[in-house]
Amino acid sequence: MARTFGPFSDQMARSIDLTRPPSFAGTIPDFFVVGHPKCGTTALHQMLIRQPGIFMPDSKEPWFFAEELHWRTPPRPEGTPRNLPEYAEWFAAARADQTVGDGTAYYLWSKTAAANIASVNSAARIVAILREPASFLRSLHLQLLEVYTEVEPDLERAMQLETERSEGRSVPRHTYFPQMLLYSEFVRYTEQLRRFYAAFPADQVKVLIYDDFRADNDGTVADVCRFLGVDDHAPVARLEVNETVRPRSQRVNELVHAVSVGRGPVSHAFKGAIKAVTPQQARRRALQTFKRRAVFAPPRQANPAVMRRLRIRYRDEVVAASEFLGRDLVTLWGYDRLD
Repeated sequence: MARTFGPFSDQMARSIDLTRPPSFAGTIPDFFVVGHPKCGTTALHQMLIRQPGIFMPDSKEPWFFAEELHWRTPPRPEGTPRNLPEYAEWFAAARADQTVGDGTAYYLWSKTAAANIASVNSAARIVAILREPASFLRSLHLQLLEVYTEVEPDLERAMQLETERSEGRSVPRHTYFPQMLLYSEFVRYTEQLRRFYAAFPADQVKVLIYDDFRADNDGTVADVCRFLGVDDHAPVARLEVNETVRPRSQRVNELVHAVSVGRGPVSHAFKGAIKAVTPQQARRRALQTFKRRAVFAPPRQANPAVMRRLRIRYRDEVVAASEFLGRDLVTLWGYDRLD
């Protein structure tokens, strides 16, 4: 069922309040890990929270500064803050001697987050992670299938639907954030980085490359700690988190999703019966275990022809990012071998 969402300026049903109340004494983060998703942000978050001198909430992704994510925010156990006092509650447990961080992978994608962050803390430090576009989009597509934002299992077909979806057509009925189905918007790396460099001095922005992070977790974390002014870097072990999976069956994924959110009278009654006899944490663990074992499977091998077509399509973006960062991403990511 198609649903119109139109341009961002027309779709905002709610906004955020960045005003500091007169008595406000809450904690605002010192740094922000701004994204992208499927580029190591979850692993970096898990490694940083193990550092004694750093505080980040166990639940990452407050989403606060990205106004796009307040249009139709899904229910979350931790909630989504709408104003500064609510946002500061995410960091209330930080000690006075800790450097405080917010890890929200969609801030880099957001057109509003950079300016909003700067308006609240112009001294903040920004950490972004970039990944080779074709592999990034493949992983992103699989994640959107996993969380039931996307229902088209073929990546190229999903990307062909971008124009229709931007006009409100071919949008999955229960998608909270249809803007995320515009895949090309995620790989406008130079445009995204320019928003942060326009809002912050260059020495407050650090851009990591996914390949470097994968090759040397500990070295990358040590580098980030130095950038943040955190001296007591503790060595980290390699972590594999937020691993990419694919639905074994889109129909089964749809049914499990319907039950998990209580959609429809039967699903709602079934979920209500489970809630009545099962603690919340136990329900979550059981659902996660079931999904991992029965609903999802490891991703299939990427189709080389599809990946090549994507790399040709986004070659100019990689060239532009290389020039902007002064780093040869063209050679690193193999874009010099496409001809």
